[in-house]
Amino acid sequence: MSEGEERQEASTGMHSGGDRTHAHRNPVSMAKGLDRQIDRLEVRRAAKAEDRAQGILRGQRMRAGTEKLLTRTTSGAIYAILVVACIFVHPFATVLLVSAMAWLCCSELYRICRMAGRMPMELVGLTAAVAFPVASYIWGLPGIVLLVLLLLIATACWYVFTPRASLADVSATVFGPIYTSVAFCAVVFLRMTDPGIDGALLAFGSMASVWVNDAFAYFVGSRFGAHKMAPRISPHKSWEGFAGGMCGSILVFVLLSRLWAGGDSLPVLYAIFMGLVVGTVGDIGDLFESRIKRGVGVKDSGNIMPGHGGLLDRSDSLLFGCTTAYILLLFGGII
Repeated sequence: MSEGEERQEASTGMHSGGDRTHAHRNPVSMAKGLDRQIDRLEVRRAAKAEDRAQGILRGQRMRAGTEKLLTRTTSGAIYAILVVACIFVHPFATVLLVSAMAWLCCSELYRICRMAGRMPMELVGLTAAVAFPVASYIWGLPGIVLLVLLLLIATACWYVFTPRASLADVSATVFGPIYTSVAFCAVVFLRMTDPGIDGALLAFGSMASVWVNDAFAYFVGSRFGAHKMAPRISPHKSWEGFAGGMCGSILVFVLLSRLWAGGDSLPVLYAIFMGLVVGTVGDIGDLFESRIKRGVGVKDSGNIMPGHGGLLDRSDSLLFGCTTAYILLLFGGII
């Protein structure tokens, strides 16, 4: 073999050996690189452990917000369908619905009163809460006055013969059905303005003005809310949401003035006025119920409606708003 051939073979051998060395070395370096990547990920994950435990990571917030919105929407839709069905089926179906809602709301209010150390006479108060809508359907306003008198007499007798009862217990007993049931009777009166579709539309429109107000306030406040309305009572309420809610209430009453058979007697300007007043009073009702809950340190009045809390949480604005709508329609000569 010549000297050149030997050098060429030696060179080839060196290259072959080098290739074999790299071939054996690559898996090791790849494994080390993979380990480094895993270590980086673990370090990054450990750095976010506290945020993950608190549920404040961006993905967690987005998922929680979506779940809350879906839960709230689903339970709200079921509630709305049930209410609308009872309103449009028959006036007496509306009475049964309102009586059931009044009983549940009064029961939740009494639960809050017990948490505050008050002991209302629940048998008397809950019976009155169920009876007020029925009395308003049968006898109208005189029936409500009669039941108020009977409620006072029954509560007075209980107070006289119950030494442990306090004046605060008496007040809670009487206040419960008046707040949660007498105010609800406005829905019955609105439905009774006409036994057919017009009465149903008027009752539904008044309730829808409150629902749409809540929806508009929620979405506008969530997106643009910067100025808190009452941070100590209702931390999530903002003036931007309040303005959005007013637009929703006005929209419903303007549509009602066009769609309702008696809409000719409901001018657009008066419909706008009603939207502003009903929306404002409804928000006062919401803040009032929030103040009651904050007084005993609870967030929700109950848990019957997932995403909303208790039925009283869902009805607080309705109690004030529908009563206001009925009074404005009555004294405005619309009904």
